[in-house]
Amino acid sequence: MELFWKTTGTIEKGHGFSHFDTTHLLWLAAFLAFTVVSCMIYKKCSEKGRQIMRHIFASLLIADELFKVIGLVAYGNYNANYVPLHLCSINIILIAIHAIKPSKLLGQYLYTIGIPATLMALLFPTWTKLPVLNFMHIHSFTVHILLAVYPIMITYGGDVKPRVKDIPKCLALLIGMAIPVYFFNLVFDTNFMFLMEADKGNPLYIFEQLFGYHWIGFPILAAAVLVVMYVPLVTYRKIKGKQTSKI
Repeated sequence: MELFWKTTGTIEKGHGFSHFDTTHLLWLAAFLAFTVVSCMIYKKCSEKGRQIMRHIFASLLIADELFKVIGLVAYGNYNANYVPLHLCSINIILIAIHAIKPSKLLGQYLYTIGIPATLMALLFPTWTKLPVLNFMHIHSFTVHILLAVYPIMITYGGDVKPRVKDIPKCLALLIGMAIPVYFFNLVFDTNFMFLMEADKGNPLYIFEQLFGYHWIGFPILAAAVLVVMYVPLVTYRKIKGKQTSKI
């Protein structure tokens, strides 16, 4: 248990896992199973039941974040790098707000930005140095699973209806949050939202290796994400519309 309270900054090499090894695949399988079950339950719930589920998810996310903070503080490992300013950490707050008072903009943002951001984190985790029996390993997977399932669930349930015309608003909200985070990074020498550099395993790292500057990857990855998130959706709606018109 001596490794349980270690962090990526304090643990020695040789105790972690690799991308898509057995440990990683088991977590991804758990994520898929939890997603399916949550979506099925949410779809069948009444509005009151849906509200309860949203509140449960928001509460679990906050509890998960507090679990991390308590573990870090208790062992003297809390520092500026753990302030909740990463994109996924900010989404914890946004989901809590949405759970209490759902809004179209937040719902659209969680679909457009929240889902792909958390899926990327789950597919390419940056905490591979940590073993399974470690509080940050557990937190990192469980919090990202909850962050991904919430917007998938409310979208599948029909509460969020993604619209192409709302993409600029979502991007504006993202940029609006990134600007103060960038200056925080400058002042405290942090790397929130990966604005200063790209960690190994992060897709942005490829652009840093190819071009010497990872920022060029942001618009390219953003465009790719938007294509994946909206082209199949728009295509499906067009096909469904044509089928309906023939009836």
